[in-house]
Amino acid sequence: MEMEGRQGWWFVVGQNTILTHVDGEGRRLPLVRHPQELGLRVDHEHFLGVLDDVPVWAAGIDSQGDGPDGTSFEQLRSLYTKMPETVWTLAGRAVQIAEWHRTHRFCGRCGEQTELARRERARKCAACGLLNFPRLSPATITVVTKGDEALLARGRTFGAPIYSALAGFVEPGESLEQCVAREVKEEVGVDITNIRYFGSQPWPFPNSLMLGFHADYVGGEISCQESEIVDAQWFTRDNLPNMPGGMSISRWLIDAWIEGRV
Repeated sequence: MEMEGRQGWWFVVGQNTILTHVDGEGRRLPLVRHPQELGLRVDHEHFLGVLDDVPVWAAGIDSQGDGPDGTSFEQLRSLYTKMPETVWTLAGRAVQIAEWHRTHRFCGRCGEQTELARRERARKCAACGLLNFPRLSPATITVVTKGDEALLARGRTFGAPIYSALAGFVEPGESLEQCVAREVKEEVGVDITNIRYFGSQPWPFPNSLMLGFHADYVGGEISCQESEIVDAQWFTRDNLPNMPGGMSISRWLIDAWIEGRV
């Protein structure tokens, strides 16, 4: 199916921002054949796929200015509750691919210029042949339970007093289960068992894939890692703190426990 020249949804990406039409409390994407119809000059374009038979594109603007009248460049995180989940997830993909394109124009091995590879999402060094694919950083996120209680923590980087599941990046040579046990032990000082996979969610801050788990408490007292955790507590279903919004896998994990699905 020929996509170029067809009207499509365009994620116009600035500096970790997306151009949207402001529509009341919500936001919508430009539906055009090309962003030049809006008076925009883009530096690179990337086909993302098809949504409801409509082509979807990412377009990078490396030197972001103001958007056309009636539009605004907004931070991806601020759009979290202003777009449908499917559209916001695609926005995260667009931002990651545009940033990968910007930061991999030269080979990390020999320093020569790279070019887009044919038939796959990669940049290839014209001199030494090294392929660079979009970066993806796997991270685990876990709700630990003990009887009728769940262990939730407030991270030091949280902007609001929100209690969430425990998370951390997978290290080289480490299995997902090893990462879960290590991160829980490092961040709150407790030991766990019966680690169970729940599901996953792409999380574009900046390029994570969140892999969700539930696990059972087996021993130890809460001892917060001060560089990462402000506070951690055991909570019951009828005494819950402020929690993440419903679009995050952290909340999916917590809701599954609340509803007795784990």
